[in-house]
Amino acid sequence: MAEPLIDVWDVETFDAELRQRLVEKAELLRGYHTTARENLIQRELSDRTGPYPDNPFAGDHIELAETLMAVMNQRTIRAWHYTRLTDAEADRLRQDGVVLPSSQSIRARLDAQVAAGTFTPEIADALHAASPFQRGQADIRSGRFWMVSHPRDIRDGGVELLLGNWGGEGVYFWLSDPEHQALVASIGRARVLEIAAPLSTSRHAFSAAEAVMAAFARSIGCDPGAKAFDLYVGEPLPPEAVLTIHTEGDPAFERIGNGYPARYIDADRGRWDAIEAQIARRRR
Repeated sequence: MAEPLIDVWDVETFDAELRQRLVEKAELLRGYHTTARENLIQRELSDRTGPYPDNPFAGDHIELAETLMAVMNQRTIRAWHYTRLTDAEADRLRQDGVVLPSSQSIRARLDAQVAAGTFTPEIADALHAASPFQRGQADIRSGRFWMVSHPRDIRDGGVELLLGNWGGEGVYFWLSDPEHQALVASIGRARVLEIAAPLSTSRHAFSAAEAVMAAFARSIGCDPGAKAFDLYVGEPLPPEAVLTIHTEGDPAFERIGNGYPARYIDADRGRWDAIEAQIARRRR
């Protein structure tokens, strides 16, 4: 895997080359974000009938993101995967690494639960038949292991179903039988995986570039927001890519995105409230 390991939200983890490229563009980033915030405020203060104000730094900002896209494509970032696993599945993940989802992998997981006595072969067949992989979504779901770039609080509504239902969207997404829904919610325990995700195996280097640009901009006093993004890898990952598995009940699990990792701050939390307060002061 490519090194070093980067948190796209934490400038302290950026390697020397990446940091230097950002330092060289500090004035561009400061100009872009200062103008963007002022444009937003002016728009909110207006009657909103006119065109949105131009940002003269926008073209150079996009060009920088495109340049850094190639740089980030050579980097590995720490990403976060929210799921529900049995203890045996967690052990297998540590031993074998990340296997990409497919109709076959879903079938294997169901068969393993039949062998463990969790449910009957008939229920396994019904769950498999209801899977999105069997109902027209195999092409868009197969071969993609999805994660998020920034740690999200386990109480976030965006991850609630992932943590609450075994098998991922490939099993629970279209279940309509209440008994089957209750069954998959009872299997395993909620887990959050920290994954070393090489961006060369993804299609998300541009989003990663935007995120590191935003992180650096925050370090010099700007307020661009988090620039968090979803990403997937399109190749299996070796066991060493599974950095940590946090399990429901562990102290760190309860603090993910809200105290863990220690340096993580949700740059979107309270941001719009601060902007609205600034707008209100301008209106006085």
